[in-house]
Amino acid sequence: MKPLFLFLLLGSFSMACQAQPNDTSDIKKVLDDQVLAWNRGSVSDFMKGYWNHDSLIFVGKNGISYGYKNALNNYKKNYNDQAHMGKLFFILLSMKRLSPDYYFIIGKWFLKRSLGDLGGVYTLLFRKINGKWVIVSDHTS
Repeated sequence: MKPLFLFLLLGSFSMACQAQPNDTSDIKKVLDDQVLAWNRGSVSDFMKGYWNHDSLIFVGKNGISYGYKNALNNYKKNYNDQAHMGKLFFILLSMKRLSPDYYFIIGKWFLKRSLGDLGGVYTLLFRKINGKWVIVSDHTS
């Protein structure tokens, strides 16, 4: 009986470990796609990494805003041309799995711009919704 239990336990552990790397690579791809979209000047494509929902939370220098449309409008207002957008770089510092459907991310962001460089840190809460990883909460400073 013990060998069967050990086999089942190791099999369960192996399946759990296999699921996590796919999740982390899927989340990293969302972030990579955001950088590519930003650097080609497409705020709309950059926003595809976010949950398109009224419950999206964004915390930034101007306080808290709710909803995808508000986040999109704020990005378009503050980064209305290539000079303001510049080139985006992310440095991923931490990815912590909170549950099968949630990851907490910490990183640094940099904008290389002719108007002057900018940078800061971000914390993101990713949620898996309908099989797709999206940002449901973003605190960027």
